[in-house]
Amino acid sequence: MNSGHGAFGEYFLEYSLMSEYKLVAKQKLPGVYVIPSARTPLCWNGVIFIRQGLYQGGVFRLSLFIPEDFPDGGCPKLVFDPPVYHPLVNPNTGQLDVNRAFCKWRRNVNHIWQVLMYARRIFHKVETDNPLNTEAAILYEKDMDSYKRKIAECISLCQSVVFDPPPSDDAHSICFSDLDHVQFQHAKQTMCNFRMTQRDMQSFQDVPPGYSWVQPNSFRIFSQD
Repeated sequence: MNSGHGAFGEYFLEYSLMSEYKLVAKQKLPGVYVIPSARTPLCWNGVIFIRQGLYQGGVFRLSLFIPEDFPDGGCPKLVFDPPVYHPLVNPNTGQLDVNRAFCKWRRNVNHIWQVLMYARRIFHKVETDNPLNTEAAILYEKDMDSYKRKIAECISLCQSVVFDPPPSDDAHSICFSDLDHVQFQHAKQTMCNFRMTQRDMQSFQDVPPGYSWVQPNSFRIFSQD
């Protein structure tokens, strides 16, 4: 794996992906949530929530596939499941045309958070040139009412399967469950009644920072308080 870096290739890849995930967390992309798979760090599970615009209400699951020679290889691949109705998304595979934004992946210039930001941006700025979904591009340009109906169907489908079990037994699959109103009210009441005393605040400030690691070659997280 990543043989271009010799005996240190595997550790270099691990460090690169750890750094990339830290950058994603630092960017705080609105409505975008991702987590590396428990099986392999080269696959990330994610979901995008769209809160305004034509795709408002969309809850779009995605998978991000990272090349083994990252960051010196090609661009990561992003796939929506179910496929999203959009000119830049393949209607059969759900793959987003990422290469149009990253024609050549440049190490230390391009980052995974930029791919995720691009995936979010396509729902707010629709481009129709060189589409992967020709029908969607034509409707967007010539029949907006029909395009909006197609979007509504797509959003409805994605919402209808959001509570379905994940397609794999990946421990890091993103799962959703129906709101338990009893638990919600309990949590709400706990937060509303919370009061931090001066003594509590001082105790909190006196706690030394902890340390965290990712176990080499496994990406198993463990920590010391």
